[in-house]
Amino acid sequence: MTCLPRLVIVASGMLNKPRGPLLATAPTFMVIACILGAVSAREAETKSRLQSEPEGWVDILPPVDLKGWHRVPVPPTGQLGRRQWHVDAERKVLICDGDGGHDMLLYDRELGDAVFHFEFCYTKIEGKTGYNSGAYVRNSEDGAIWHQAQFGDAKDGYLFGETVGADGKKKWFNLSKQVKDMRVKPAGEWNTMEVTAVGKVLTLWVNGAVTCQFEDCGREKGHLGLEGEGYRIEFRNLKVKTLP
Repeated sequence: MTCLPRLVIVASGMLNKPRGPLLATAPTFMVIACILGAVSAREAETKSRLQSEPEGWVDILPPVDLKGWHRVPVPPTGQLGRRQWHVDAERKVLICDGDGGHDMLLYDRELGDAVFHFEFCYTKIEGKTGYNSGAYVRNSEDGAIWHQAQFGDAKDGYLFGETVGADGKKKWFNLSKQVKDMRVKPAGEWNTMEVTAVGKVLTLWVNGAVTCQFEDCGREKGHLGLEGEGYRIEFRNLKVKTLP
């Protein structure tokens, strides 16, 4: 039984009881805990930076010919499949068909401290599972160094990748265990994400709250981008805001 139904049942029962000394019963504690938990959850939620700081954003939705962006195979030593990225100019949506292999579509311009805002929606296919995609910040141009926000179907919402260590060598990281609240919505629904890069710190915000933070990014600047990995997915409101 969830908190809110329990709250209604207990509260209704209390109204029908004769007035008298308030006893600290177990149901009473449950009501208090549910109220405090709900308040805490609401306080933890925040607006996106696009909502709270509407000035200074640049729209980076690619043109129809994808000029200003480039594809990179995953891994970088692999081969690119068929062209699977295209833009629906009328709807202002970037679409990955999902049938052109595993790749990254990277923004040509390198960025340092910045916020990458985007919204995505998987095309739901009945009986299909394992939806998989991601977004990148501070990648190398060839994709050998990558920092990815991972998102599936009503799961994930964490950062992982291969950054540069203090010794100049690749260093693996995975913050999936930091994620306690799976905030990604099911396939067929739109999600909103932001990845903020400031100094060595990368922060992932998903549908109203920060889910994890990586504090040892080894690149001061790099390319942002999106991932194609076998599932049809649409992206909209691709925006970036550089930070001082």
